[in-house]
Amino acid sequence: MHSHYTSQLDTATGRIDLSHGGGGRAMSQLIAQLFIRHFDNPWLRQANDQALFEVETGRLVISTDGHVISPLFFPGGDIGSLAVHGTINDVCMSGAQPLYLTVGFILEEGLPLADLEKIVVSMAAAAGQANTPIITGDTKVVERGKADGVFITTTGVGRVAAGVDISADRARPGCAILISGSIGDHGVAIMASRENLQFETSIVSDSAALNSLVTDMVAAAPTAICCLRDPTRGGLAAALNELALASGVGMLIDERRIPVKPEVRAACEILGLDPLYIANEGKLLCICASPAAERLLEAMRRHPLGRDAMQIGEVTADPHHLVQMTSELGGRRIVDWPVGEQLPRIC
Repeated sequence: MHSHYTSQLDTATGRIDLSHGGGGRAMSQLIAQLFIRHFDNPWLRQANDQALFEVETGRLVISTDGHVISPLFFPGGDIGSLAVHGTINDVCMSGAQPLYLTVGFILEEGLPLADLEKIVVSMAAAAGQANTPIITGDTKVVERGKADGVFITTTGVGRVAAGVDISADRARPGCAILISGSIGDHGVAIMASRENLQFETSIVSDSAALNSLVTDMVAAAPTAICCLRDPTRGGLAAALNELALASGVGMLIDERRIPVKPEVRAACEILGLDPLYIANEGKLLCICASPAAERLLEAMRRHPLGRDAMQIGEVTADPHHLVQMTSELGGRRIVDWPVGEQLPRIC
C-alpha cells in the first residue's frame, strides 16, 4: 500500500510540523508509518475516509469524548490510554459491549514524534486489551501555541443485548448504591504529577477499561441493574447528583463505607480537596434493585477492577433530589454539585 516511500519517519528525534497535516506525502507517511503501523487492522488497511462494518441486529449506543489532559503522561497512563478507556467506559455504562472506536488527533506543531508514538502505542495496547479496534480516524496539525501538544477525540460504538435496560432515569427509592472501588485516585495522581508533589506512597491513576467488569455484572443480574455511571469529572458527588436529578429521587450515602486509599486521603488533606469531588477513570457507580446487591457485589469482587466494591448507600424518595451523606461522626450533610473546576484538565 505504501511501498513507494523510501524514507522512514524519524520517530527518535523528529517533530510534528505543519506538513504532517497538509494532505501530502508527509501526512501520508505519518499515517502509514505511525498510525496504521500501530493500530493495524483490516478496516484501517482499506485506507478509506470511513470504515464499513457489520453489526448484529439490535440496539446500538454511541459516545464521543474529547481529551485535553495535562500532563500528557502521568503515573498509571497517558492521554492515549485515557482516551480509549474513557470512551469505552462511556459506551459500556449503558450495559453495552463496545465494538469499535474512531479517533481524531489535533497535533501541535513541534510535538516530538517520539511522544506521539508513545501515545499511539499506548492507545493500541489499551484498545487491544479491551478487544475494541480503532477502525478509522483523522489527523489535524495546528500552529505552535494553538494546542497543548496533542488533543484526542474518540468515538465508540457498542451493542446492547436484548433485555438489558440501564439508564440514568431508572433509579427508584429503595435501590442500592454500589461503587466498584476506591475513589479519587486519578485526579490526585494528575495533581501530584502536575505539581511535582512527592508523597511517601506513589499515587497512580486508576485509568482502565471497564467493559469486562460490566459484562460480568450484567451476566450476574441482567435485569436488576438500573443505572451505571463512571464518576469522572466532578467525581462521585457529581455522578450521584446527576443520577438523582435524572431519576427524580434522593440519595443517602455513608461516608464510612466509601473506599478511599490512605495515601489519596492524605494528599487530599494536604491539597485541601474532597475525594468525593475528584475524578476517577477506572471506577463505576451502580444503582440496582436491593435484592440483587449482594449478588452483584460478589460478581464485582471476583473481577480485578472490582475487588474493593462496596455498597455505599441507598436511593431515597426526595422531591428535592438531594444527595445526603451520613458522616463518620454520625451527622448528616448535603453533598452538593461541584462548584467551578477543582482540578482542570484532568481528562
